[in-house]
Amino acid sequence: MGTTDVTPIKPVSDGYRWTQLIIGVICMVMIANLQYGWTFFVPEIQKKFGFDRAAIQWAFTLFVLFETWLVPVEGWFVDKYGPKVVVLFGGILCAIGWVINAYAETLNMFYLGQVIAGLGAGAVYGTCVGSALKWFPDKRGLAAGITAAGFGAGSALTVAPIQWAIADAGFQAAFLYFGLGQGIIVALLAFFLAAPKKGQVPEVVANANIIQTRRNYTPGEVARQPIFWLMYFMFVIVGAGGLMITANLKPIAADIGVDKVPVTILGVTMVAITFAATIDRVLNGLTRPFFGWVSDKIGRENTMFIAFAMEGFGIYMLYLWGHDPLWFVLLSGFVFFAWGEIYSLFPSTCTDTFGSKFAATNAGLLYTAKGTAALLVPVANYLQQSSGNWNGVFLAAAGANILASILAIAVLKPWRKRVVANSQRDAAAAPVSRVAVA
Repeated sequence: MGTTDVTPIKPVSDGYRWTQLIIGVICMVMIANLQYGWTFFVPEIQKKFGFDRAAIQWAFTLFVLFETWLVPVEGWFVDKYGPKVVVLFGGILCAIGWVINAYAETLNMFYLGQVIAGLGAGAVYGTCVGSALKWFPDKRGLAAGITAAGFGAGSALTVAPIQWAIADAGFQAAFLYFGLGQGIIVALLAFFLAAPKKGQVPEVVANANIIQTRRNYTPGEVARQPIFWLMYFMFVIVGAGGLMITANLKPIAADIGVDKVPVTILGVTMVAITFAATIDRVLNGLTRPFFGWVSDKIGRENTMFIAFAMEGFGIYMLYLWGHDPLWFVLLSGFVFFAWGEIYSLFPSTCTDTFGSKFAATNAGLLYTAKGTAALLVPVANYLQQSSGNWNGVFLAAAGANILASILAIAVLKPWRKRVVANSQRDAAAAPVSRVAVA
């Protein structure tokens, strides 16, 4: 009987892993404007067509819904077929979505454009975050944070150019040029992405603060775990406040009369809305790797407690002091810094709890919470229109974040410790059972 020469798969270099991460980050930068640039188009669409603002913002909600709710499906394709085809598909759809927006003249056309753009953005986002979780089991919080930072901070590079393009050539031309440019770059980068094979990356870390399972749960098993739905609920209530401010930053600034007021910080002067939008996006990006790194050191739930409490405090202070242009800029930046980390903490917590084999799909299931949270954005607009101010919205968002911070430390932390311990015990007992049966 002949022997089979099976060559073991060797670990890849750290340089190769970081190259894969950087490609994912660039892809995320290219799709960031689809969400974070939207606020600059809303007043222009309203001015040109006379649509109700809340009706326009349904386009944003549809974008987020389709960006998030189909990520588990896209994640399944990534887990099965690899990242190339999914990111290529996503880049093409991102371009098509904004081209439709460029020629839209009805609300339904804007809705269609945002649905298609959302499908594309979700394919890219879910793939890149899932890839980071798989390539870096030893630095999961940091890797997910750096990747998510591309989405959070990427649009900071184009805050001013998009506004210039809108002012110079009109919002429709801005949709067209930015949509095509961003989509084409994503499609080209897709060909350089790869998925890790077993043995190419380190094992999960051994850290008393980081509770990581060695069992790989299937997506069906994850959906039946009550602790998953606790994480989902926390993601929704924290995500809703940040999405509300993301979609309405310029309208909020205009409603309280600070949008066009010049603000000077460290010798730099800009009008408040441009300053706020730029700082917000930079801090929204930096927070993701920062808190991801912190969570690798002190634990996911401890980090959630700190960040969510900061977010609740920041939103409450914005409610109190936001009418001052300088405080509007500073506090909106603080709010985004305390909010953006959800996109590193929740995916890494999910993969720590349920394993890395189906990381793209399982993290995608949790990411649909962002879509659920987006349903509350139009509700915030209707609440503002009925009351004539943003006070109720700010107070509700602040309270939701304080609730989430308490749940993280008092409920999620001890519960997740038990879940992981039980899965480890079951995995250790499984071989014994098979021997006994034999």
